Amino acid sequence: MAANNDRSDQQQPDETNSTRLYNPYQNFEVPIKSQYLYKLPTSPEYLFAEESLKQRRTWGENLTFYTGTAYLAGSVSGATLGIFSGVKNFESGDTTKLKINRILNSSGHAGRTWGNRVGIIGLMYAGIESGVVAATDRDDVWTSVVAGLGTGAVFRAARGVRSAAVAGALGGLAAGAVVAGKQVVKRYVPI
Repeated sequence: MAANNDRSDQQQPDETNSTRLYNPYQNFEVPIKSQYLYKLPTSPEYLFAEESLKQRRTWGENLTFYTGTAYLAGSVSGATLGIFSGVKNFESGDTTKLKINRILNSSGHAGRTWGNRVGIIGLMYAGIESGVVAATDRDDVWTSVVAGLGTGAVFRAARGVRSAAVAGALGGLAAGAVVAGKQVVKRYVPI
């Protein structure tokens, strides 16, 4: 029967092989023999064996991930602050349409501003971290701390040496706290 979900013509992959059988016509009522099925790998494929030994993102993936995540977080938090700012700026004679306009303008402006600021911090952090990993060939807690220290110092360098030193120390502490928190979550939170 066509409605019967009996898939006896599909072979199950054996335990030693890490591929699964793929039938592109399995949801259609087209009689396709099992000899025409495609074998697809279930794990990532690498061109060189050395690539499979690394458990780290590449510098480009790292750059894209940190910049995008930071921009998104900055935009959302900035838009949230903008909503509160827009509500605070209501005047007594404003219509509903004008109030909505104030909220949208304020949240859009603050979201763009904070998104760009925090996105640049993510971009600098990713670049410095990738440079430190390339120079030392290690990826540990201290790499992240050095990247946070460098990011804070570079971000506030235009305001003077003292401001750069304080921002660098705060950046290093923040990066160390994030990495330590990640390790704690990995160890104690069953996911």
